[in-house]
Amino acid sequence: MGDPRLLEIANPISLDLIASQEVQLLIDDLLDTMYTVNGAGLAAPQIGVNKQLVVFGFDKNPRYPLAEGVPETILINPVITPLSDVQEEDWEGCLSVPGIRGKVPRYIKIRYQGYDRDGQPIDRTVEGFHARVVQHECDHLIGKLYPMRVKDFSNFGFTEVLFPNLQDSPPAE
Repeated sequence: MGDPRLLEIANPISLDLIASQEVQLLIDDLLDTMYTVNGAGLAAPQIGVNKQLVVFGFDKNPRYPLAEGVPETILINPVITPLSDVQEEDWEGCLSVPGIRGKVPRYIKIRYQGYDRDGQPIDRTVEGFHARVVQHECDHLIGKLYPMRVKDFSNFGFTEVLFPNLQDSPPAE
């Protein structure tokens, strides 16, 4: 947090460049980094690359022990459409804002579209934690960090202070 690149709007990736070595290596780097640090997702701007590319997904994750699994997804040039006006607040953390958690309102059901690493279209309707992860990661592509969405700062702070009996995670993510 504080790096001005995290506040920029990311550039789309030309569809004819998805198969390029540059984009494929970026995807591999994002996945490797995400898994190494037990992240639920990671966006290209978080590693200093101003491109519309996010990766997310896990079966089990020690940082989110109560969260249902999310299928591994590579999402290029994403578009998110909320499918209702209903939002729910829940705890979020971020690899770019280490050691801090906050309750963030997110749409509970969304449709997301984009392209996978082979340039094939993705079109999914999701809800719950899956929807939260997608919205969080795609916020990085529009220059938003989750603290910018916190409404009540009594639910924002250092993880070890908010959750002193837990190693790394709040009760829900």
